[in-house]
Amino acid sequence: MSTHLRNFIAVTRLNKPIGFLLLFWPCAWGISLSFYFKQNIELLIYYLFLFFCGSVLMRSAGCIVNDIVDANIDKKVKRTKSRPIASGSLKKSVALFYVFILCILAFLILIQFNLLTIYLGIFSMIFAFTYPFMKRFTYWPQLFLGFTFNWGIVMAWASIINDLSYLPMLLYLGAIFWTLGYDTIYGVQDISDDEVIGVKSTAIKFKKNIGLFVGCCYLISSIAIFLVMSNLKINYGSIFFIFFILNLFYQIKIFKIEKPSTCLKAFKLNNTAGFFIFLTFLFAGAEF
Repeated sequence: MSTHLRNFIAVTRLNKPIGFLLLFWPCAWGISLSFYFKQNIELLIYYLFLFFCGSVLMRSAGCIVNDIVDANIDKKVKRTKSRPIASGSLKKSVALFYVFILCILAFLILIQFNLLTIYLGIFSMIFAFTYPFMKRFTYWPQLFLGFTFNWGIVMAWASIINDLSYLPMLLYLGAIFWTLGYDTIYGVQDISDDEVIGVKSTAIKFKKNIGLFVGCCYLISSIAIFLVMSNLKINYGSIFFIFFILNLFYQIKIFKIEKPSTCLKAFKLNNTAGFFIFLTFLFAGAEF
């Protein structure tokens, strides 16, 4: 493998699919929720494909922007100091070129949708390009990540229904707290380094009661999702919601602040959790 390709894969985290999957699942939630009201299997599959490609592209671009902004910080953190930009193996000018190409490709996907979705997609850039700076100013960067990562719910709903309503917004709220919980778990790995260099996070702010904080986030998330479900004829989909709840409980049980490896394990379980909510709405009202 060439050095250029190796650096590209590393800086975009394409070798770590959990990142773009956690960006994709909220999109899939929005699509499956809208599918309940407008059942078109061909459109469902096609839009899932488009949003998946868009998630990969935008997650990759976001990682590069984050690494450019955090280059000096990453050099001081054990987990991130070997990243291409931080280590000096990838020039920032080349990295910016990658961002430009990825954003162009993402825009070509975006214009396949209706005008409302295009506007919502352009608006999302505010979140995408301000999030990397939040850890410098607030202990709540994970909350801003929640705003950013889950906007796909609103876009996906709008792409099919061509309108906005309280249901996707309520689901968006639930997803924000889901992200706030799982990214706090993820942030535990960097607590010691972050405290030394002055970077803020919810993991640091709530480290004395982190299990309680994550539990509260997951509870609010579950309640919001349940309220969305209460507006639908769920039937078999409720089985997957129960699996989602059990997944969250298991995460809280296994992660330990004094054992960072358990935090990564718990964090990765959210790929399955996201899949369960997708199935919850996909099978809403299904009768066999």
